[in-house]
Amino acid sequence: MRFLRTAAAAAVFAALLVPASAHAAPATAAAPGDSVTLPVREALAQLPVRIEDRTGYERTKFKHWIDADRDGCNTRSEVLKAEAVVAPEQGAGCKLTGGEWYSPYDDRYIAGPSGLDIDHLVPLAEAWDSGASDWTAKEREAYANDLGDDRALIAVSAASNRSKADQDPATWLPPAAGYRCQYVTDWVADKLRWGLSIDTGEQAALAEVLTACPNVPVTVTPAG
Repeated sequence: MRFLRTAAAAAVFAALLVPASAHAAPATAAAPGDSVTLPVREALAQLPVRIEDRTGYERTKFKHWIDADRDGCNTRSEVLKAEAVVAPEQGAGCKLTGGEWYSPYDDRYIAGPSGLDIDHLVPLAEAWDSGASDWTAKEREAYANDLGDDRALIAVSAASNRSKADQDPATWLPPAAGYRCQYVTDWVADKLRWGLSIDTGEQAALAEVLTACPNVPVTVTPAG
């Protein structure tokens, strides 16, 4: 199934592939599974800037957590297992107990899964504002359960996740200042992966943080 269906999303990846030469042949949009690597500030410049619109948003329009591979563990549990610094014990029905996790948003170690949330790096409401309102229900389900890119979903303290809520970097950045470069870099990559736009306040905030960060290369694979 192809999730980057809009012309805007295709245009973003076409722009990423345009050769430096002014006389080069027209580029072709990247297909799902084809990766693009470029410096993060250049990646930010490729994101379309549009006014956001939350009309019609409901969290229930993004079905989660699902068990995509039918192994008994849903998306939340899969992320917890993958990101544990001390592996939890897994019981019947994929019930996880014990274990330890590091929450980079607030630079904390947390024992046991109950104090953790799985954060959508780009929140569901923000995704809706930025283009997901035009997606099908299946496309939104895929976004909400994206295990195909380690940046999309992250285990963090419940307190930090609820402080963030549905805010973008214009109004919320991780309390742990040392993580902010990683956070905004991953934010740009996630928006590119899903063909999402940014608004002017978000653009300014991302650019401001990135001026103090290394212009690291990011590799993005279109969702599909």
